[in-house]
Amino acid sequence: AEQRRSGGRQAPVYTREGGERLARNPLYDFLFLNLEGGYDAGAVAAIAEGLRSPDAVSRKTLLVRIPPIERDGEEVTRARVREILAAGADGVVLPHIRSPAEARTAVSFFAEAGADVWSPSNPAGEILAMIMVEDAGALAAVTEIANTPGYSILACGIGSLTSALGDREAAEAGNQEVLAHAKRVGLADMITANSRDIEVRVQQGFLALLMQGADADETILIGRAAAGR
Repeated sequence: AEQRRSGGRQAPVYTREGGERLARNPLYDFLFLNLEGGYDAGAVAAIAEGLRSPDAVSRKTLLVRIPPIERDGEEVTRARVREILAAGADGVVLPHIRSPAEARTAVSFFAEAGADVWSPSNPAGEILAMIMVEDAGALAAVTEIANTPGYSILACGIGSLTSALGDREAAEAGNQEVLAHAKRVGLADMITANSRDIEVRVQQGFLALLMQGADADETILIGRAAAGR
């Protein structure tokens, strides 16, 4: 994504051209568009259009993270899920899921949007629904959250969980607990990774690895080698 100045801070500008550049990179299986801090439906449409460029070297899956339900409410979040999928995204990420009830609510947004969600019970589904466990209360209820039917990816937001628990080691233990439950119910688990830990994350069984920054491509190459790709 390109950058522009706004109020003295760097704000991302998402364009069709930026999506086209991403589409030409053969290393990327998926793109993660993070709109948790600032929702922008136009960004989704621009990137989605760029990713469908005739010059794309492969079909990229576009995942979009939106603000949590607790921030803007159920009705707004429900409308956003529908809007994002209509704009061409392949999946929506719901952060800070706080309880099993909220997990069920999040999954219901996809059903109400008419999305054909991939899940262990629907292996022909084409849309991805991802929920994130990032808070102490949610971690305590992760067994029931994981058991929620009808979604695709269960992940731990380890940075947010570290802040919530005040302890990186405790957060990593929680991260491993989420991973174990994802494996138990047949879901993928996504984690951020860098060149120092990506081989370990592959060995641990994380099926989706998220990289960012200038060394992202180098890290992906390390991860692909570790995964035998």
